Amino acid sequence: MDTNDLIKALAADTRRPGLSMNAVWFATCAGALVLAGLVFSVLLGPRPDIAIVAETVRFLFKFVVTIALAAAAFGAMRVAAWPEADLRKLLPYLAIAPALVVGGVVLELFAVPRDAWATRLIGTNSLLCLTFIPLIGLAPLGLFLLALRYGAPSRPALSGALAGLAAGGIAATFYAAHCPDDSPLFIATWYTIAVLGLALLGTLGARWLVRW
Repeated sequence: MDTNDLIKALAADTRRPGLSMNAVWFATCAGALVLAGLVFSVLLGPRPDIAIVAETVRFLFKFVVTIALAAAAFGAMRVAAWPEADLRKLLPYLAIAPALVVGGVVLELFAVPRDAWATRLIGTNSLLCLTFIPLIGLAPLGLFLLALRYGAPSRPALSGALAGLAAGGIAATFYAAHCPDDSPLFIATWYTIAVLGLALLGTLGARWLVRW
């Protein structure tokens, strides 16, 4: 038996019979969304003027970025759950959210006077952003790590990082409905830091939890 056959055999042994990985991921995704929504509803809730700002480009842009991140990271995480996963084909999808942020920042710098750049970047709720995106994302991250454990990732740290990015994307999507700061400069700074914090937590957690 060569190495590839051995890895596939070990991966097959780690999966519980009777429940496909597709079913596991569907249940995990649904659970992550429900738990994130519950935490968001209990701790924050949508901003009071959401019906008005929902018609603005900056507000909607936040959701384009966060949903793109969540979807791409979740897809990459599913692939990474298999032994010898090849993530190279998914790299362009993972680059969509960062590219959108960079494009939004460039447009913002052209649209806003230079003396307002710092104000837009700092915003009014940076500490709230750094606090609640990780809080909302903790439960989804835990579910994703458990789902990865059900699989057999050959690179647990990378899989954990992707789990953190997916959880961060979900959490940031919910938080965006509350956040009064809609500038791409704010998103590029504080949303990014908060999401990367979850990615780091996922990396560390996977080293301990996602081992086979």
